[in-house]
Amino acid sequence: MKGSVRLGSVTGVPLRMHWSVPLLVVLFAYGLGGRTLPAWAPGESDAAYTAAGAVGALLLMGSLLAHEAAHAATARRKGIPVQDVTLWALGGVTRMDAPRTAGVAFAVAVSGPLTSLVVGGIGLGAGVGLDALTDWVVPAGVLVWLGWMNVLLGVFNLLPAAPLDGGRVLQALLWWRTGDRGRAERVSSRGGQVMGVLLMAAGWISVLRGTTGGLWLVAIGLFITLVAGAERQQAVLRTALQGVRVSDAMSSPVITGADWLTVGAFLDEAAARSGRSAVPLLDFEGRPSGIVETRRLAAIPAERRDGLRVRDVAVPLAQCAVAAPDDLLTDVLDRAGPGAGTRILVLDAGRPVGIVTAEDISRLVRRHTLRGRGGG
Repeated sequence: MKGSVRLGSVTGVPLRMHWSVPLLVVLFAYGLGGRTLPAWAPGESDAAYTAAGAVGALLLMGSLLAHEAAHAATARRKGIPVQDVTLWALGGVTRMDAPRTAGVAFAVAVSGPLTSLVVGGIGLGAGVGLDALTDWVVPAGVLVWLGWMNVLLGVFNLLPAAPLDGGRVLQALLWWRTGDRGRAERVSSRGGQVMGVLLMAAGWISVLRGTTGGLWLVAIGLFITLVAGAERQQAVLRTALQGVRVSDAMSSPVITGADWLTVGAFLDEAAARSGRSAVPLLDFEGRPSGIVETRRLAAIPAERRDGLRVRDVAVPLAQCAVAAPDDLLTDVLDRAGPGAGTRILVLDAGRPVGIVTAEDISRLVRRHTLRGRGGG
C-alpha cells in the first residue's frame, strides 16, 4: 500500500504501517480520554484520562494487528505465501496468494474475526472483574472499551460482504457447495457492493441528523463499495481466463530493447520496431532487466530524452510479473506483486519469449464474451 513504511515483521511476514495510523490513534485516544472515560469514571484528572486514552488507543491498534496476524499465521500454516501485513486507517490488510481450496479459504477468513471476538471477550471479562474487585476504575473502563471495540470489530467483519471477512467466509461456503469459485466470488463481491451503499446511506443520514461520526460510516462504505467492485471485475476476469496458459495470451516473438540506450534512441529504435505498449529490456550481458512502457517514455520532455537512460524510467525486473509459457495465466495474475500490473514478462530458460499486456488480456476476455453470447 502506498504511503506505508515497514516496521518489522509479524508471524514471519513483513509488517507495514500506513501514514494514517497515527491519525487513527489520536482520534481514538481523544474519543476514549475525552468522552468515554469521563462518563465511565467521573472525577479523575485530565492527565489520567489523557494517559488512559492513549494506552487504550495503542491497545486497540495491537488488537487490529492480532486480527491481521491471525490471517497471516493461518495462511502460512496452510501453505499460502503471505506478502505482508499493513495497518491503516480502516483496519488492516493482509496480502497473500489465493487459497487453493474452499476449506483453506474458510479457515483463513474466519481466523481474524474469531481472534477479535476472543480478545473482546478477554477484555470485557478483565474489565468487569477489575471494576468489581478493585478501585481501578479508569483501567477497568479502558479494558471494557477495548473489549467492546473488539467485539464490534469481530461482528462487523463477519457481515457477509466482500472484502469483509464474512464475505470471504460466504465465498468459501459457496465455493464448497457449488464447486464454482468464480460464481462464489461474484456473489460475495456483489454483496459487498450492496453493503457498501447501505453503509454510505446510513452514514449520510447520520450526518444530516447532526452526528459527525456518520462520516466514518461513509468512508467505510465507500471503501467496501470500491474494493468489492474491483473484486467482482477480477472474478469475471478469472472466469474468462480459466484454464488459459500464458503461452496462449502472450504476444510473440517479442521485440526487446537495450536498457543502456537513451530515451530518445530507444523511442527511435526499439519502441518503433515493437509497436507494443510495453517493451522488455536487456542489460549489457543480454539478461532481462525490466519492462518499460512506451507512453511513459513519450511523456518525457524532448530536451531530457538524450540525457536519460531508459533503465532509469523502467520497471525493474524485481517488480515485474514473470512467468513461464506453461504457467496458468490466472495463477500469474494472482501472485503478481505491486507495480507489476498486467505486464507479464514471459521467460523460457531465462530468455524473453513473449509479453502479456492489458491489451492481450482484454482480447481474451472479449473472445470469451463473444463465445458466451454465441453459445447462448
